[in-house]
Amino acid sequence: MKRIILTTLLLLTALAAPAHAQAGPGRLQIRGADVSSLAKSEALGGVYRDAAGRRGDALRILSQAGLNYIRLKVWVNPADGYNTKARVLPVARRVKALGMGLLIDFHYSDTWADPGKQFKPAAWEALPFAQLRQAVYDHTYDVLDALRDQGTTADMVQVGNEINGGLLWPDGSNSNWPNTAALLNAGYDAVKAVSGSTRVVLHLANGGDNGLYRWWFDNANANGIRYDVIGLSYYSYWHGTLAAFQSNLNDVAARYGKPVVVVETAHPFTTADDDGWPNIITAAEPYPGYPATPQGQSAMLAKVGEIVRAVPNGRGLGLFTWEATWTGVKGNGWDPADPSSGNGWENQALFDYGDRALPAMAVLGRL
Repeated sequence: MKRIILTTLLLLTALAAPAHAQAGPGRLQIRGADVSSLAKSEALGGVYRDAAGRRGDALRILSQAGLNYIRLKVWVNPADGYNTKARVLPVARRVKALGMGLLIDFHYSDTWADPGKQFKPAAWEALPFAQLRQAVYDHTYDVLDALRDQGTTADMVQVGNEINGGLLWPDGSNSNWPNTAALLNAGYDAVKAVSGSTRVVLHLANGGDNGLYRWWFDNANANGIRYDVIGLSYYSYWHGTLAAFQSNLNDVAARYGKPVVVVETAHPFTTADDDGWPNIITAAEPYPGYPATPQGQSAMLAKVGEIVRAVPNGRGLGLFTWEATWTGVKGNGWDPADPSSGNGWENQALFDYGDRALPAMAVLGRL
């Protein structure tokens, strides 16, 4: 009888454990979603429903489907006032209340930072390099310290977003690796000053381009850039074949001895438009064998997850689907300075045009 009672208690304890503690054998440690657009969507009337059609909190719907990590971007002083420290803090409280992990993604810009643009925040534009480096440290520390103070310490932090060509151009461009290193290490030091256990991610796009990753991380190592995890964006319709992605993932994990995480991936569930703004991906079959259908979306996320899980020596941490909650809500467009803009991404969210959770959400939650 005692053995039966003990077994029952252990089972109940396991079921009550936070989602991020339930990795389990063969399961991805990170089954995540970027929901950076969520706060603005909710403010503008965005609605979210579970797979049965019941209206609810989007984060709770994601958590109940099995997702265990959330990614939130941070801009410095965007035109619409969203994705700032003040806006991220309340979302982070909700994330942690659900027992989910938190990845903070610093763009070090007032708007989008990606391989084609790494614009300085307006307030930093005229700073001499030494002061620019200090601004990176101070901004990083300020946001993360505020998160820690409210009991929602970040579990992972990206120092920069898709920094193929460096950050804070022109000062931090890869044309001057010592400058790139100084800025990235300022961010790293700020992260560790707040929480030594928070893992620092360096994030590149083009996840199927092994030449890029070897060039970039060889230079990073040669210049003493400090980091804990290699982050990748992989969109199959832009970044090469699934085979090239798998080869690159396995190579960089072994070559640099670091865990890897796909911090951005996605796939459309339809070719239809919901907000009157042209979709970015419109092909009926964006990648061979993976149509723009709910089934195709599910299959692509499952395949990316399978590839990450297969990285040797357990170095594949998991994946985040990008902008899972960016549905077609009027006013919640891509341009923070233009409320009339649409988002062009609503056909790749994890909620359909009836605001209901798509099958891909549960597939991601089980990976």
